[in-house]
Amino acid sequence: MDILDDDEVLFVGTADAEHIEMYLKAIWHLKERGEAVKISTIAKMLNVRQPSVVQMLKKLNGKNLVNYNKAGVKLTEDGQKIGSSMMRNSRLLEVLMESALKVKIDEEMVCGIEHHMNKQFTDALCTMLKHPRKCPHDHEIPLGECCESS
Repeated sequence: MDILDDDEVLFVGTADAEHIEMYLKAIWHLKERGEAVKISTIAKMLNVRQPSVVQMLKKLNGKNLVNYNKAGVKLTEDGQKIGSSMMRNSRLLEVLMESALKVKIDEEMVCGIEHHMNKQFTDALCTMLKHPRKCPHDHEIPLGECCESS
């Protein structure tokens, strides 16, 4: 396989996207739990230093994925979609592991896979699992278009 193959270049280029997705997922999760979205909370959740969080929030603000200012951090509509999608992916994978595959949930593996799931795959997985509403941790799984038609 040639290193300049399109698939290889796309794969190498996903690291930054995965990093962005992790931040959006963390912010989405904090909002879901009703917690204040603070730099210190995000830093603790992602196990990074606070200056790194500030730097990423500025980047996300520039990409119109969050509104970040003195008042705090809030997901934009686009940021909300990505955060919700990431959470949906991870919770469906947890259901797959525990209910269908009967294996212990491996959060590191879930995190590695969730970034590479496209809508078609996620909807097919959700349909195969009969559109579960809760993950094994009893958190709601965000609805997908496939759930609305079932």
